Amino acid sequence: MNASPARIPFHLAFPVRDIAEARAFYGDLLGCPEGRSAPEWVDFDFYGHQIVAHLAPGECGHKASSAVDGHDVPVRHFGAILPMDQWQALADKLVARQTRFVIEPYIRFKGEPGEQATMFFLDPSGNAIEMKSFANLDSLFAV
Repeated sequence: MNASPARIPFHLAFPVRDIAEARAFYGDLLGCPEGRSAPEWVDFDFYGHQIVAHLAPGECGHKASSAVDGHDVPVRHFGAILPMDQWQALADKLVARQTRFVIEPYIRFKGEPGEQATMFFLDPSGNAIEMKSFANLDSLFAV
């Protein structure tokens, strides 16, 4: 395949405690279209990437955090990098729906290489999600 790595969709499978909760959260709240499913798993189109919620209640929840920019960031997390207007719209929607944030929406590394908008929240199964945006996407891997 000759596509650049940035254009190749990733696949992520993760545990959930309840499939109906996952459908409501990822489908209804985050707006991720549903793909294939079975009683014990469901695919979602997560901003062009395939994520699969698998029924595995014993595997759920985040366990550890790491200090980043003065915040306790959940070590195990996933998310997407959105255009700033889409990130802001999602932040506004989550605030309006009274989402409980692990880290509320803010600008991280302000004035430094890699400055980014970020927010962390948990799905109903305790999986940590980070949604972020860069004013300049060229700084994605800035050091």
